[in-house]
Amino acid sequence: MTENPHAESARGHNYVALMQVVRELVEVMRAAGLQRLEVAQGDLRITLESAPVPSTAPASMGIATIPVMTPAPEAPPPEQLETIAAPMVGTFYAAPRPGADPFVRIGDHVEPGQVVAIIEAMKVMNEIVAERAGTIVEILAENGQPVEYGQPLMRFRPD
Repeated sequence: MTENPHAESARGHNYVALMQVVRELVEVMRAAGLQRLEVAQGDLRITLESAPVPSTAPASMGIATIPVMTPAPEAPPPEQLETIAAPMVGTFYAAPRPGADPFVRIGDHVEPGQVVAIIEAMKVMNEIVAERAGTIVEILAENGQPVEYGQPLMRFRPD
């Protein structure tokens, strides 16, 4: 496939605008209750498809730093555990780069806004942050594992 050498530069400038369009299309899908949406303009074609979402899935989805919290469905009665769930489909990474220490380990205390993982989606690294302070008690996803929207990634005991 042959491309214009200036096309890569133009794509970089339009990336932010494209991501905003994708966010808006996701909101249109959500508002209309659509499972699939395809939009084409010139050579650009965007196809969005939603996966079945559990009823306890978070209502917000976006790119970049995304706090996502849902109650753990099988939480033991004596202590209330909360779940950090995947806000999108992508690849779960427990560390900022290969060979680096993980963002969190079981037993680590986290603060609101602290990065606990990354999900790579469409070649964009999306930070997953803790919404509340607490202690990590379980890490449910494996490094490099594909994850689905709403899939539990970690459980923690809130402070």
